[in-house]
Amino acid sequence: MNKRKFPELKPLFLERMQKLLLDKKDFNDYLNILKIPPVKSIRCNKIKIPVKELKKKLEDKRWKIKQPYKDYPEVMIVENNLEPGELGRALEHLLGYYYIQELASMLPVFVLQPKENETILDLCSAPGSKTTQIVSEMKNSGSIIANEVSLGRIKILASNLERCGVTNTIITKKDGVAFCNRMKKYQSEMKMDKILVDVPCSGEGTLRSSPKTYAMWNIKTVKALPRIQKQLVLSAFEILKPGGELIYSTCTHAPEENEAVVDSVLKELKDRVKLEKIKLPIKTRKGITMWQEKKFSSEVKKCARIYPQDNNTEGFFIAKFKKLK
Repeated sequence: MNKRKFPELKPLFLERMQKLLLDKKDFNDYLNILKIPPVKSIRCNKIKIPVKELKKKLEDKRWKIKQPYKDYPEVMIVENNLEPGELGRALEHLLGYYYIQELASMLPVFVLQPKENETILDLCSAPGSKTTQIVSEMKNSGSIIANEVSLGRIKILASNLERCGVTNTIITKKDGVAFCNRMKKYQSEMKMDKILVDVPCSGEGTLRSSPKTYAMWNIKTVKALPRIQKQLVLSAFEILKPGGELIYSTCTHAPEENEAVVDSVLKELKDRVKLEKIKLPIKTRKGITMWQEKKFSSEVKKCARIYPQDNNTEGFFIAKFKKLK
């Protein structure tokens, strides 16, 4: 793996990561993996082509394909040193046979476990990686509402849905909280089986694929976002069916945006909700129960922390809520 020029991390960010990764070797492994570009990962769009057929097509192009997860053969890593942009220019990509998607980005949908004929809400859906992944698992059946607040991002979302042959999805443009509050008025007719709340976050987990995150990171963002993130979860919870599941995910390591939000939701909803254990085909770490003298419920241990040095992915955080009543 080729190392690249390593941008300078801000001192406060380094200090926070050292507190999360107390073991010196673990912390150094984290710093070292940031210097290595992420693997080239794609996901077969099963509504357009069977996994085996796509694999053969790509291998006929002399691409070396690895399928890292036995239970998820649609996930593929391209191990060749391709020309810059070749992954996006390939005919198979233009035809919507595969979606270029980072490995960790696929994990929330593995946890969501979409089924055929369900009604699912993807509350913050653009650019559509997880939406198209949900559609692929549902075999274009049932109904998906893909909500996005930004018109510019909606154009990208619509383009990706069209390229992937999606026909079961309605795109809506609204602030996530306002959308859920509006839907609540029609709750007798429209309740969701499952909801994905992949929230806007500080993006600490995306340093490998998005070097601009080094410059953009600041503690004010980390402190400001949790209020919005919590409101998105609480409002979405109101339009979830009893027995339904809500996945909360971020691409950051910040406990303020992760365990603190989950803990706050548990406290507010009390006996209406519980956290479910998460099973994934990679190494995960438990949610932490203490951060900067703030103690969280022991239940947050059921959350999954994904660090880049553990699986050669980006960083992610996932929590799985189940609505009891």
